[in-house]
Amino acid sequence: MGSASERLYNGLIKENPTFVLMLGMCPTMAVTTSGINAIGMGLSTTVVLILSNMVISLLRNIIPDKVRIPAFIVIIASFVTIVQMLMQGYLPSLYAALGIYIPLIVVNCIILGRAESWAYKNGVVSSAFDGIGMGLGFTFGLTCIGLVRELIGAGTLFGVTVMPSFYEPASIFIMAPGAFFVLACLVAVMNKLKDRAAVRAAAKGEEYKDPASCTKDCSTCGSGCGAKFYDNTEKVNTSDEKGGEA
Repeated sequence: MGSASERLYNGLIKENPTFVLMLGMCPTMAVTTSGINAIGMGLSTTVVLILSNMVISLLRNIIPDKVRIPAFIVIIASFVTIVQMLMQGYLPSLYAALGIYIPLIVVNCIILGRAESWAYKNGVVSSAFDGIGMGLGFTFGLTCIGLVRELIGAGTLFGVTVMPSFYEPASIFIMAPGAFFVLACLVAVMNKLKDRAAVRAAAKGEEYKDPASCTKDCSTCGSGCGAKFYDNTEKVNTSDEKGGEA
């Protein structure tokens, strides 16, 4: 089981949902027209992710394996409904801006993926930190895209004008094509950083392995890393899965 720091690092850097795993692309493309919208969607997803991970972890010994996916959806939908009602009551402008993408959190592949791969197999504390890490990683990705699109497309940051008066906003950046272009550029930057990390590792005589390319099949891998950089959920035996930390 990963420690709290490992779970946070995993979600923010190693397996960032937006820039590494490329998950949740529908809200990523749709709601990142501004930094405020991006943070709102990211934090909403984070709250649902943390709470659903914790509840699924608590009930993992009760939920039958054959109906686990429907059970996950019911739990996630319950928390999404709560978040939706709270946002509608206390943040109506943000609720109106995010629109249909709030209830669609129910089928967000990030939440379902973490429920299946981590919360259903690990304890409450570890699952909570896994939700925090993945949620913050998703929020970070959305916010980066939203701020770039807002700055270039509207000349503002969080609704505050920061560009000089003579600046002519490129409105295409707050439209659908701009979302794909900004995402591509940011992913390219991250890939460049990975390349530099590989060069540094080679200079030290170490072998760098991209986390996203790991098959976790150490028997056919010649890197010798022993999957130490990756989730060890495959190593959890049956007794640990069902009888571990509550």
